[in-house]
Amino acid sequence: MARRKLSHEGTLILDSEGLSKLLADDEQTVALVAEARSRGMEVVISALTIIEAVHARTNKSRLNWVLSGLRVVPVVGDEDARAASMLLMNAGLHGHKYAIDAAVAEAALRQHRPVVMLTSDIDDMAKLCGERVRLVAV
Repeated sequence: MARRKLSHEGTLILDSEGLSKLLADDEQTVALVAEARSRGMEVVISALTIIEAVHARTNKSRLNWVLSGLRVVPVVGDEDARAASMLLMNAGLHGHKYAIDAAVAEAALRQHRPVVMLTSDIDDMAKLCGERVRLVAV
């Protein structure tokens, strides 16, 4: 498997699938997170990603351990919600299907650049983030 190179410094943000794969100890995801940290990148997730990724079978001890090593970006309020809503409108998307993706994209756009996102939803995230966030498929 070819290794994907990440930037020096900046931010690595995980969407729901990125967090799920990290929780499952997926080899590729663990390696990408470790590489990001070794390059001085901060690893973050949106608080909404926890809600989206966690389910009844999630190992709560593993979840707590993984979260302890990440910075959780809070959903702050009205201004962030309006910004996420604007991303949806600009992308031609709407509704609950895209709401969390929009909030994650908005959080990504607020991070220290360069920003790289681990996601399984390349198409929608590309529409939401444009070229300001580098997307890596997981």
